Amino acid sequence: MDWMFALALLVGGLFLLMFLGMPVAVAFLGVNLVGVMIFMGGLGGIDQLVANATDSVTTFALLPVPLFTLMGEVLFHSGLAVRIFDALDMCFGRLKGRLSYLTVAGGTLFATLSGSSMANTAMLGSTLMPDMLKRGYKPHIIMGPIIATGSVAMIIPPSSLAVLLGSLARIDVGALLIAGLIPGLILMAMYVVVIRLSLIIDPEAAPTYDVAPASAREILRALLVNVAPMGLVVFCVIGLILLGWATPTESAAFGALSVLLLSICYGKFSRAMLTKSFMGTLKVSGMMLMILIGSTTFSQLLAFSGASSGLIGLATSYDLGWWALFAGILLVLIVLGMFMDQLSIMMLTLPIFMPLVQMHGLDPIWFGVIMLLALEMSLSTPPFGLLLFVMAGVAPKGTSIGAIALATLPYLACTLLLILLLAAWPGLATWLPELIRH
Repeated sequence: MDWMFALALLVGGLFLLMFLGMPVAVAFLGVNLVGVMIFMGGLGGIDQLVANATDSVTTFALLPVPLFTLMGEVLFHSGLAVRIFDALDMCFGRLKGRLSYLTVAGGTLFATLSGSSMANTAMLGSTLMPDMLKRGYKPHIIMGPIIATGSVAMIIPPSSLAVLLGSLARIDVGALLIAGLIPGLILMAMYVVVIRLSLIIDPEAAPTYDVAPASAREILRALLVNVAPMGLVVFCVIGLILLGWATPTESAAFGALSVLLLSICYGKFSRAMLTKSFMGTLKVSGMMLMILIGSTTFSQLLAFSGASSGLIGLATSYDLGWWALFAGILLVLIVLGMFMDQLSIMMLTLPIFMPLVQMHGLDPIWFGVIMLLALEMSLSTPPFGLLLFVMAGVAPKGTSIGAIALATLPYLACTLLLILLLAAWPGLATWLPELIRH
């Protein structure tokens, strides 16, 4: 059967089902059932579908996903995250726009503890937005930094999506997690510059107001009591990998254990907190694994039907060179991100993109970081950017998705600029993993 027909049937059918409002996991399952009947021998293909479902979710490398999710849920429901922000808030004093800067500083720190963009954005929005509105901050200087910093959790370790990307693309998960650290910090610095420029252009965006002064002793005590102990979590998640003492799965387990121990030490551990944390973890992890079940078979169908090899052959037949292909890959990821969730995009594109990367002899870790940044952009692009809806849920009634999307544009430009910097200097992503190897 012609590969173009197979591609149109599989990809077109998937888009059609999702456009009709069918859940992503169900859409993948429906297309897979039709695909295995046509391309994999009828009922025999159904047996293969069941076998794939088991194999795809019983991979040890996927275990960090629920563990990282649990870390973020415990931090949020125990109130430990709020204590971090209260301590950091004392450090900014009467700095103009201090709550916007606090969003970037505290949100980046929380990103290193949670690994979840949704949890990061929801926590920042529910914690900081009410106070910022009360202080007279304009919406764009509130929503832009919150959404932008919330999405940093996708690139700064620990990142659940990085674990999934590494597992699916067969990239060293530990190296990919560490590779996102320097780009993530650069992105944070860019956000600070954008906030500063925004306040220069519109000084009224963040009115000055009186803040009760805190002595150096009070600030030091707050940092030592509420922030310094979180270094245990950072060490467990990042330090153990950097030192080569633990695999990503083991470090995730230590990280989850350390957060639970801290909640006990602070007197925040309770059955209600634990129940809420486990339920949140179950919902997020279950959704990811259900999509993974369907999309793994989908990738195999693309390969089995000849659609993947046909599309790769078409892409390489024009002899466009890597940079033209790179621009095309980036464009595809951004456009798909306007309509699909990140896991679905990975499942759809990795079987096509990774052979192209290998064909050109490029570093897969570098490409993994690029892809994570492009997926990070897709979280904030209308009409279906996930974080836009998270922000709409915590924003004042009547706030439109368009207004939220407009507030994120300068920060999306920062991510795009970082992608271009990584394209010019791949060492920004590969230097740290190479240092660990040696």
